[in-house]
Amino acid sequence: MVAKYETLAKLKELKVVAVIRGASSQEAIDVSRAAAAGGLKAIEVTYTTPNVAEAFRALQDEDCLVGAGTVLDSETARHAILHGAQFVVSPHFNPEISTVCNRYSIPYLPGCLTIKEMVEAAECGHDVIKLFPANNFEPSFIGAVNGPLPHLQIMPTGGVNLATARSWLDAGAFAVGVGSDLTKAYRSGGAQAVTDLAKEYMASTLKEGE
Repeated sequence: MVAKYETLAKLKELKVVAVIRGASSQEAIDVSRAAAAGGLKAIEVTYTTPNVAEAFRALQDEDCLVGAGTVLDSETARHAILHGAQFVVSPHFNPEISTVCNRYSIPYLPGCLTIKEMVEAAECGHDVIKLFPANNFEPSFIGAVNGPLPHLQIMPTGGVNLATARSWLDAGAFAVGVGSDLTKAYRSGGAQAVTDLAKEYMASTLKEGE
C-alpha cells in the first residue's frame, strides 16, 4: 500500500483535483478518463454518483490517483477504501472518518469553513483540509489562515474555475478542486470537450518556466 504522505505529495504535485459528480457511474467513468487524458491525473468521484463503486473499479487501471468525494460517514469511507479509493474527501470534518482513513493509511481531506473546524481537523492529524465552499472567500484567505496556523495546507473547492484556479495556487493553495465545468463540458460536447478543458486547466496552473 502506498503510504499516506506519498499520496499527498502526489496530489500537491498534480495541483488540480477533478471532482466528478456523474449522473451515472458510466458518465463518471467517461468524464474521469477524458479529464485524465487532458492531464488532470487526480480524480475525485463523489458518492452522489449512482453505483459509484463501479467507477472506482473501472478507473483503477488508469494512470491517475482516484479518490472518493462526498464521503459523509465512516461506513462510506471504508466502502470507498475497499473499492480502491486512494484518498477520501468530505464536505465536513468527521472524526470517525479520520479513524477509518488513518487505520488504512489513506489521506482524508475534510471540508472546513471556520478556523475552529480547521483546528479540530489538525488536532486529528490532518495537515491538509478542503476549504469548502471556496467561493465564499478570496485567495488571500489562505495567508490569513496561515498566520496562526502556518502548518495547515488548504485545498479550495467549490466555485473554483479556470479563471480563479491560478490565483488560489499563487496564494499558496495545496491544490484546487474543480469539477462542475468538466461535467457541463461533457454534456455539451462529449469527451473531447472535457479533454480540451482539462488541457486548459493544466496550462493555466503552470507557472512561467515550468
